[in-house]
Amino acid sequence: MLPLRIGDFTPAAPVVLAPMAGVTNAAFRAMCRDYGPGLVYVNEMVMATAVVHGNAKTRQMMTFGPDESPRSLQFYGSDPDMLGRAVHEVCDAGAVDHIDLNFGCPAHKVTRKGGGAAVPAKPRLLAAIVQAAVAAAAPYGVPVTAKFRMGLWDDLRTDITTGRICADSGIAWIALHARTVQQAYAGEARWEHIATLVDAVDIPVLGNGDIWEGADALRMVEQTGAAGVVIGRGCLGRPWLFRDLADAFAGRPVQPYSTLGEVTAMLRRHAVLLAELHGERWGLTDLRKHMAWYFKGFPIGGDLRRAFATVSSLAELDENIAQLDPTATYPEHELGTPRGRQGTPRAHVTLPYGWLDRRELGDEDLSAAESDVSGG
Repeated sequence: MLPLRIGDFTPAAPVVLAPMAGVTNAAFRAMCRDYGPGLVYVNEMVMATAVVHGNAKTRQMMTFGPDESPRSLQFYGSDPDMLGRAVHEVCDAGAVDHIDLNFGCPAHKVTRKGGGAAVPAKPRLLAAIVQAAVAAAAPYGVPVTAKFRMGLWDDLRTDITTGRICADSGIAWIALHARTVQQAYAGEARWEHIATLVDAVDIPVLGNGDIWEGADALRMVEQTGAAGVVIGRGCLGRPWLFRDLADAFAGRPVQPYSTLGEVTAMLRRHAVLLAELHGERWGLTDLRKHMAWYFKGFPIGGDLRRAFATVSSLAELDENIAQLDPTATYPEHELGTPRGRQGTPRAHVTLPYGWLDRRELGDEDLSAAESDVSGG
């Protein structure tokens, strides 16, 4: 198994937080680092074009904690020149220690314009983007990694070709979400394809998909030979998962499950961190989407759940918390079950007209493919 490193940094366990739009901001990453210090936590994706144009919202998204190391940022882009310029800018400013590239976004609004998970279907476009990023980062010693899916659908697999292009272009590691774009987040991740990719390239491969508990990560690594794991939906409302993952890789026993009182303490700390990041009103508004994840499976009435989902101040949050039973035990039936987006496989994958008629890079205008949605 190949070692997992970010330049001179070796993580305490081979575990990486997947960038998730609207979730993995500085506040959420701080929560996760509380439980799993010394791991790799990737910031939510930002658009290369927005960075180059100096977009204020994007600048705010690129916020790292003063003690955060390594500072990992994921870029999304479909224009090689623009992506190279964005990488150069953040590296030249000394703002990052690690760049990740998103080639896994399955959103219709992105793939229908030729972006995200549609890019690997054009190998020359993919190579041009990867090479531009690596060339821009190299003078600063900043490693570049990439995350992608198995392909658009089962009859159009691109994972092996994508992995080899990345390896040949100087990518430090690759991460495979073992689903196709057509699968979206439905069904089970097919870990056997991670193993196939491991055998096909000479750089570390990380596995992503259906890791809900520490034991799942160990099984994935054992079954696939992956150098590590990428954690997405499994940590939603469960920042302590990173502690459990570090314990699992170190051979330590599973720690006691959190009571509702302990979960609400986490929730309140998350609220404070978001308030510091965005201001109290907008921070608490941002927290709302996390409520269902934190309370998943706990015995909380519908009226109170709705009250949590509309909080706008710390005082209001505290009033709601005071109505809960802090001694309620963790709902163990939720262990090992999916969290976050699921749904069903898509009837079709939306692509630009004629996108697959020619698999090489042509004169396509990909500017419309830039979008602020993430995934993969």
